[in-house]
Amino acid sequence: MQVIVSIDDTDNIDSDWGTGELAAKISQTIEERGWGKSYGVTRHQLFVHPDVPYTSHNSAMCFAAELDESYLDVLTSFASDFLTRESAEGSDPGLCIAVPGRLSMPGLLIEFGRKAKETVINKQEAYDLARQLGVHLSEHGGDGQGVIGALAGAGLRLSGNDGRLRGQLEIKTESGTISVRDIISQTCVDVVRVLDDGRILGDNETVRLGKTVKPVLMEGKYVLLVFPADAGDKKGALWQTCTKEQLRKF
Repeated sequence: MQVIVSIDDTDNIDSDWGTGELAAKISQTIEERGWGKSYGVTRHQLFVHPDVPYTSHNSAMCFAAELDESYLDVLTSFASDFLTRESAEGSDPGLCIAVPGRLSMPGLLIEFGRKAKETVINKQEAYDLARQLGVHLSEHGGDGQGVIGALAGAGLRLSGNDGRLRGQLEIKTESGTISVRDIISQTCVDVVRVLDDGRILGDNETVRLGKTVKPVLMEGKYVLLVFPADAGDKKGALWQTCTKEQLRKF
């Protein structure tokens, strides 16, 4: 079965590791213990407002996994204990584990995620929806406000149209430019798309790699966004990967 695991508010300003690192450790454990196959951790930006407590950017971290149904309770127990043990002092960690195949109204979860990007939501609303949908939602320290972001992150990941991959893609190239075909063969990227007009690049087109090389989720796929390279590029690339600033809206 497919599951979506989402966590939020596990760190503080002095933490040695952030929520992304903890999500990655849970993801890695699934594979290390043979429970199933995990997929990339994505960051989902939520509403930034004085009434919303957060450490730095108010973002949830989420990943999808395929695992045998018999391991679902084991995963839930492990992730719960892990967050209780590893979350930073003073944080308000929340955990959400959703099984898309069991959701009778997935649109409600997606709608909640989108709402959390635009307005303040209270904890009771999150618990009420989780109960209605049969989604696991639990708090593991502090006042538990992280359950709001955890549930929202699961909805945004489920939508397939929000979030960007945690970390940087590792792409081997000596010149700093690479073909679309080689990008796809070396990474999790499904397509390379032009930021402005949405055109999908062909396999033989070349891309100059910038400082920030990470895909975003669009239509359920990992999409590497590019924009026109500077005129007169000596290495022949017509396209360049988007900057960190250009990716902020994803």
